Amino acid sequence: MKNYFYAVIMVAFVFGCKSEPKEEKVEELTVYTHRHYESDQALFKLFEKQNDIKLNVVNASADELIQKMKLEGKQSPADVLITVDAGRLYRAKSEGLLQPISNKLIDSIVPANLRDTDKQWVGLTKRARVIAYSKDRVDPKDLSTYEDLTSEKWKNKILVRSSSNIYNQSLLASLISNRGNDFAENWANGLVENMARTPKGNDRDQVKAVANNEGDLAIVNTYYIGKLLNSEDESELEAGNSVGIFFPNQDTSGTHVNVSGIGVAKYAPHKENAIKFIEFLLQEEAQKIFAGSNYEYPINKNVEPAKILKDWGSFKEDTLQLNELGENNKEAVIIFDKVGWK
Repeated sequence: MKNYFYAVIMVAFVFGCKSEPKEEKVEELTVYTHRHYESDQALFKLFEKQNDIKLNVVNASADELIQKMKLEGKQSPADVLITVDAGRLYRAKSEGLLQPISNKLIDSIVPANLRDTDKQWVGLTKRARVIAYSKDRVDPKDLSTYEDLTSEKWKNKILVRSSSNIYNQSLLASLISNRGNDFAENWANGLVENMARTPKGNDRDQVKAVANNEGDLAIVNTYYIGKLLNSEDESELEAGNSVGIFFPNQDTSGTHVNVSGIGVAKYAPHKENAIKFIEFLLQEEAQKIFAGSNYEYPINKNVEPAKILKDWGSFKEDTLQLNELGENNKEAVIIFDKVGWK
């Protein structure tokens, strides 16, 4: 009986000490993003479903995200930073917030001028900065280049947003690279003299002002026109239909092109997942969603633009290395201030 008693005790001890099954580790990825589009939300869900990786998405302005990463330092949970405009990506790199990645697939998809020379960021989508002109009041044959916008014939006819906007800063930065500082300053001064009003509002507001006869030409990014033409707001739809699209500098440097882009955070806790995420966003399936939902030009050459963009026709792009937009940003801001571009 004694032996039987001890045997029962030992069996109870063994089973009682049996460890609980360990929970499987959940794969994660933390995305800091400035973008706020429905297309992105759809892509995030698709990535989670296809890869069984949980995304933690933090939305804020580019400045807020960059400052947040700086304050968090090595403790930052950020794995990737997504923002619009190469100038902002260059700033994040300059602040030491990104790290280089070497990936043959990524390099094979993204053209060299649309990714960082030190491999710290890559473009995801493209947008062109074009001239939207009044179909009623402007003959497109009278349009040619960004430089020509300073001519007397456009006096009091140009609409554009403020100099604090990164899109305008990058456009001027491209002129600094292509034509030099003195030319860029003279151009900015000439454009100020030809403005129809003091700069205000976003790109869509410039198009609406053309529709309201406040000016004849607006300098805007292409995807804003796509959004106007697909808006459920009747006034926005009318504004979009009131303008034609002109791609400047087709016989010279090409139309200014910029990107939305992504970089891997310097202290990314999940670097492998971050690279997998970038690869996913550059593949054809994701690029089609970017193109069809947000009217951006795809980076992946195997994906066609949305029909609206295709209807505008193909165009020659400025192939400037986009790092130069960031390198010349400070000088562009100085010039804007000097010439009184509000």
